Amino acid sequence: MTLRERLGAELFRKVAGPDGDRARERVHGTPGPRWFAPDSPIARVHGDASMFVGGIRAIMLQSLHPAAMQGVADHSGYRGDMWGRLAQVSTYIAMTTFGTEKDALQVIRAVQRAHESVTGTMPDGTPYAASDPHLLGWVHAAEIESFLLAHDRYGHRPLVARERDEYVAQTAVAAEHLGVIGAPRSEEELRTVLTAYGPELRGTPAAQEAIRFLLLHPDLPLVARPGYLSLATAAIGLLPAEARRELRLPPVPPVTNRVLGAAATRTIRWAMASGHAHARELQAQQT
Repeated sequence: MTLRERLGAELFRKVAGPDGDRARERVHGTPGPRWFAPDSPIARVHGDASMFVGGIRAIMLQSLHPAAMQGVADHSGYRGDMWGRLAQVSTYIAMTTFGTEKDALQVIRAVQRAHESVTGTMPDGTPYAASDPHLLGWVHAAEIESFLLAHDRYGHRPLVARERDEYVAQTAVAAEHLGVIGAPRSEEELRTVLTAYGPELRGTPAAQEAIRFLLLHPDLPLVARPGYLSLATAAIGLLPAEARRELRLPPVPPVTNRVLGAAATRTIRWAMASGHAHARELQAQQT
C-alpha cells in the first residue's frame, strides 16, 4: 500500500470501527431502493471530509443541552471507548444516507431500542429519556446545522440556493423515523428551531468536563494529534461565541481556524479518495 492508501485505511478504521469494511460493503453494495440519489445534497454533505469538523462541532453544541449531556454522562462510554461511539454514529449516518431503505430502517430501530434504556434523573430531580421527541429534536437540529456549516466552510462543493433547503428536508426523513416530531425542512425552519431551544442551553460542569476530555484525551498516537487538534480548532471556530463561553473554550483567530481546518480536511479528502472511489463503484453496480 502507498502512504496515501495506508493513511486513508487508518482514518477509515478509526471512524468506522473494526467492522468498517464489512459495513461499507453492506451500505454501498446491497441492492435495493434507497432514500436518496448518489449526488443528492445529503449524499454530498455526508460523504465529504468536512464531516470530521462538523461532527466535532455537533458534539460540542449538543452538550449544551443539560438533559442531553446528562444522558451522555450517565450512559455513554465516551471515556473508555470514544472511537467506538463514533463508529456507531458514523455507521448510522452512512446507513441512513447511502444504504437501502430496509437497512436504514433496521439501524434506526436498533438506535430506538438502545434509547429505551437511556433514562435517568437530572440533578434537580427532573426525569430525562433519550427517546423524548423534544430531546431528539435538539440533537438532530444541532447536528444538521453543524454538518451544513462545516460543509459551507470546508466542503469540496458547498450547497447553494435550493440545495440547502433540500439537504435539511432530506435529513428530516431519518430523523422523523427515529422519533423527531416536525423536523425542520428548510434552512429557515432549522434556524427557528435552534433559536427556540436557546433558553434551555447552558454549559454545565458535565458538559465542560466532557468537551475537555474530547479535546485533551483523543486516544490517538502522538503523531496523529496535531491533525486531530486542527479539526477540533476548526470546529471551535464554527461555534457561536456564546457556546464557546458556556463551554469555556478559548477564542480562535479566524485565520488560524480556517487555515488549520482547510489543511486538515484537504488531507483527509486526499487520503480517503480510494475508499470513496470504491464506494462509488459499489453504488454504480446497484444502478
